[in-house]
Amino acid sequence: MKKILIIGIGAGDPRQVTVEAIEALNQVDVFFLLEKGAVKQDMVALRHEILRRYIKDRSYRVVEAPSPPRELAPADYLAAVDDLNRDKQAAFACMIDSELGEGQCGGILAWGDPALYDSTIRNVAAISARPGQAIDYAVIPGISSVQTLAARHRITLNRIGQSIEITTGRRLKEGWPAHADSVVVMLDGEETYNRFADHEIEIFWGAYLGTPDEILIAGRLKDVVAEINRARRGARETHGWIMDTYLMRKV
Repeated sequence: MKKILIIGIGAGDPRQVTVEAIEALNQVDVFFLLEKGAVKQDMVALRHEILRRYIKDRSYRVVEAPSPPRELAPADYLAAVDDLNRDKQAAFACMIDSELGEGQCGGILAWGDPALYDSTIRNVAAISARPGQAIDYAVIPGISSVQTLAARHRITLNRIGQSIEITTGRRLKEGWPAHADSVVVMLDGEETYNRFADHEIEIFWGAYLGTPDEILIAGRLKDVVAEINRARRGARETHGWIMDTYLMRKV
């Protein structure tokens, strides 16, 4: 039987890789990566750095395939995500079928924690459920960008007796979540926090968390929103992409 380990590798700092993850890395014969093009080569380089830093036996192999393209503004968001995940499943299944032998262990590295806004677990589960497929899999948790954000700003995510909601920029566009005192936002490509700039809200924002390019900004949203927008624009001009997470809560 083939085995796949889905390994959370933290938000960007190689020091965030856990002992359990290091032990898992050292079990892997073949690592499978979906490569997202030249714009995100630094993310690929970070994965390779983690492998070089923590794996003792250099006999492992790395197999890469192009990441399927994603529709940026789909009319039906959920249908588009389903299509993307089916394409990713096909890409991973092809690599597993052709590059991983019986009795070998494959590894897939997931940013942050694979249980939080990541489809790797779903995709591997779908592959293992194929008729006649003999694949076992396990999940190793990682430190998420949410945890890193809170640590960098030296804050707790929730206030005593209050609730939080973890959501996306797409969902935040629909309005502040009911009954939530604090909101953690991930995957916000549209700077949705701007919609709340006239509210009494404080924000703790971070980009490229855990990396040498990390940016941190905090304060009353109406006081720092322009600074955050400038930081995002500058980061996009420098890197071609941005990966940020933020916490907003009512004052």
